[in-house]
Amino acid sequence: MIIRIGKAEDNDYIADDIYVSRYHARIGRDDTGNLFIEDLNSSNGTFVNGNRIMKKKITTSDTVKLGSLYTLNVTDALKFDNDYSDEFALLKSVYDGYIKEKIRVQSSNQFKTRLLQSIPFAVIGVAGLVISFFRKGTSGNNGIIIISIILAICVPIIGIYLGARQSAKIPELLHNLANKFKIDYVCPKCGTFLGEVPWESLINKKQCPVATCRAKWVRK
Repeated sequence: MIIRIGKAEDNDYIADDIYVSRYHARIGRDDTGNLFIEDLNSSNGTFVNGNRIMKKKITTSDTVKLGSLYTLNVTDALKFDNDYSDEFALLKSVYDGYIKEKIRVQSSNQFKTRLLQSIPFAVIGVAGLVISFFRKGTSGNNGIIIISIILAICVPIIGIYLGARQSAKIPELLHNLANKFKIDYVCPKCGTFLGEVPWESLINKKQCPVATCRAKWVRK
């Protein structure tokens, strides 16, 4: 990848400034993938973080000036051909993380709901054994019978209530998860939400379908 920069119309990235040469500099990547900028014998020089250079490794956070006044936006220069493949590749982890968390929320809450609904019946069983034990050898059973009836009616109701309350949390959790997903799973250029379409399916499209965007998702 080589990006030619200058004020001539046939450059890849046109920097229209009086102090910028017609063919001022070029940006590329070395064999290890690091960015570099190289001055092309310009009249007013190329500067990185205030130092004049002929060729230097850079990052998108460095301050690069062409001549004395023109500040080059390295990120914009790298997008001269609408290539957003690096940013699009990061969306794979966004999609995979969303699906994983969605499954976890659903399965976890279903387990908790069933557990809360089942515990009361276990309580009744244990309570029945305890009551049966204390009933032996006693003559007054009315109080025990009343307690048994109360437990048999109230405890399942409590279990159903707790289970329903736990189940009611699922829509809210999924809603919050979906809202965050809609913010994160978007075209890296135009910000259009990509739906719940798997990343592997989107990459086959190769570029954003929005006519005014057409960001390249796959580097050729």
